[in-house]
Amino acid sequence: MQLTGAEIFLESLKCEGVDTLFALPGGVVLKIFDVLHQQKDIRVILTRHEQAAGHMAEGYAKATGKPGVALITSGPGMTNVITALADAYMDSMPIVCFAGQVSTQLIGNDAFQEADNHGLSRPCTKYNFLVKDVNDLAQTIKEAFYIATTGRPGPVLVDIPKDISMDKGEFHYPKSVAIRGYSPTYDGSKWKIKQAADAIMKSKRPILYIGGGVVHSGAAAEVKELAEMTHIPVDMTLMALGSFPGNHPLSLGMLGMHGTYVANMAMHYSDLVIAVGARFDDRVTGKVAEFCPTAKVIHIDIDPTSIRKNVHVDIPIVGDCKRVLTELNNILRATVNGNQKDQRKPWWDQLSAWQREHPLAYTQEPEAQIKPQYLIDRLYELTADRDPVLSTDVGQHQMWAAQYFKLKNPRTFLTSGGLGTMGYGFPAAMGAQAAFPNRLVLCISGDGSFQMNTQELATAVIEKLPVKIFVINNRFHGMVRQWQDLFYEGRYASSYLGNVPDFVKLAEALQAFVLTRWGMWMPAFKKPYPLIDQWLLIFQSINMKIAIP
Repeated sequence: MQLTGAEIFLESLKCEGVDTLFALPGGVVLKIFDVLHQQKDIRVILTRHEQAAGHMAEGYAKATGKPGVALITSGPGMTNVITALADAYMDSMPIVCFAGQVSTQLIGNDAFQEADNHGLSRPCTKYNFLVKDVNDLAQTIKEAFYIATTGRPGPVLVDIPKDISMDKGEFHYPKSVAIRGYSPTYDGSKWKIKQAADAIMKSKRPILYIGGGVVHSGAAAEVKELAEMTHIPVDMTLMALGSFPGNHPLSLGMLGMHGTYVANMAMHYSDLVIAVGARFDDRVTGKVAEFCPTAKVIHIDIDPTSIRKNVHVDIPIVGDCKRVLTELNNILRATVNGNQKDQRKPWWDQLSAWQREHPLAYTQEPEAQIKPQYLIDRLYELTADRDPVLSTDVGQHQMWAAQYFKLKNPRTFLTSGGLGTMGYGFPAAMGAQAAFPNRLVLCISGDGSFQMNTQELATAVIEKLPVKIFVINNRFHGMVRQWQDLFYEGRYASSYLGNVPDFVKLAEALQAFVLTRWGMWMPAFKKPYPLIDQWLLIFQSINMKIAIP
C-alpha cells in the first residue's frame, strides 16, 4: 500500500496504540499536521512551547506506564525540547519525540531553521534516528517505541526530514523487531538471587532501598510482599514515592538530603541494603566513602551500567525488578519461618526511637501566616480518599510535597528528580490529566517554577484539562535562597523575584477559573485566614465544579 511519509507516520502511531500527541507545528512538519488534522483516532494537544510538549509526554508516560509522544518542528522547535529530553533521560521516562528536519538535500547547508537534531539529542536520548528513506519510516518508528519502552526506559528521537513526510512508499508495520547489540536482560541470575535470599535471612538490620525502577517495572506489589514477609523497613527515593504506601507501618519515607531522619539513619546503620531499581545518586549517598560503612549491598537493576557505578555492590543482580523480586519472594516464602519479626525487634526498637525523637514537624499558629507544610498536609488530608495524581515543580515545595503528601499507589507522583527542571510540574500534570480526564490531578508549584511554563494555562483551558494548581508564592527562588542562607551568609544574589505577577489575574486573563481564596478553602478553620501574598492558593484551570472539599 503506497502512502506518504505523513500517512505512514499516522498509521504507525495507530499500530502502537497511541491515543494522545503533544505537539507544536512548524514549516517542515506541516504535511504531518495536515494528515493529523483529517483524522479522529489520535488526540492532538497543541502546546504553547515545545519544552512543555516534552514534559506533557513525560507526565503521560509516568501516569500511564505507556510511552508519551511529542511532535515538534526543526531548529528552535528541537532546541526547545532538549530540556524535556534531558529530563526524561535522567528519570528513565519512555517518550518518543518526533522532530521535523529540513529536506534531506539541504541537511548540512545551514538551511532556514536547520539544526543538528541528531547531534543535539545524542547526549540526552537513549537512541536517536534520522530517517533518510520513506520506506524505512515504519520500521524506524517500531524500533523507536521498542527501544523507549524496553530495558531501562528512556527518550528516543526520530528526525523526519520534510521530503520524507511528503514522499510515497510502501507501508508495512512490523509486528516485532530485533536490534543487533540491544538485548536487555530481564531474568536475573538464579544463583545471585539465592545469595540475596540467604543474606536477607541472616541480616539483623536490613533496609529496602527502592527507586524509580520499581515504578517502571510495575514491581510495587512484589516490594510490598517482600517487606511484609520479612518485616524489613522501606526507604524510598524521590522517584519511587507511591510505589510503597507512604502510610504503611514499614515505610520510613524518603531518604537522602531532604529525607526523613529515620530513613537516613536506617540506611547508615544497616547491615544489609537491598537496593531495587535505584541508582545510588549523590542526593542519597552524600560522601560515598562514608556511605553505609557496615552494610553488605544487594543491587537489583535492569541497567547493568548502574550497578557498581557509584558504590561497591556485594550481590549484583541484573534483571527486571518485578521478575527478580518474584523469584526472590518465591525462595523466601519457602524459607521464612516467622521469626523475622522477633529477630529484628532490636532494629525496629531503634527505628521507632529515631522516629519519636526526630519526626517531621512544623507548627501552624491559628492566626499566623500559613506555612507551606500546612498547605500540603491539609491538601493531603482533603484529597487522600480520591487517590490523586500529584505533580510538583522543583524546589522547596517539591521537597515539602515529598515529605508530607503520603502517596499510596505507584504512578501517582510526577516530579523532576535527576535534572531538577523548574517548569516541569504544570505541563506534566496536564499530560496526566489528558490520560485520565476524570481523575483528580494536583500540581504544587512555586512562583519561580510556575513562571517557567505559565503560558500553558492557555493550553489547559482550551483543551479542557482541569488540573488543580497550587502556587506557593514567596517571591524568591526558595531553594536557592535556602542555600544562600546556609552557605553564603544570607546574600540573596539574584534569588529575589521582586513583584511577581498577580497569578489570579493572570489566570482570569487566560479565562482560567479562579478556584478560591484561603478562607473559603480550608474547612477546618474556625474563621477565615486573611488573604496573604506569601502562600497563595491560586486556581482551578477551567470552570468545573471543584472535586475536593
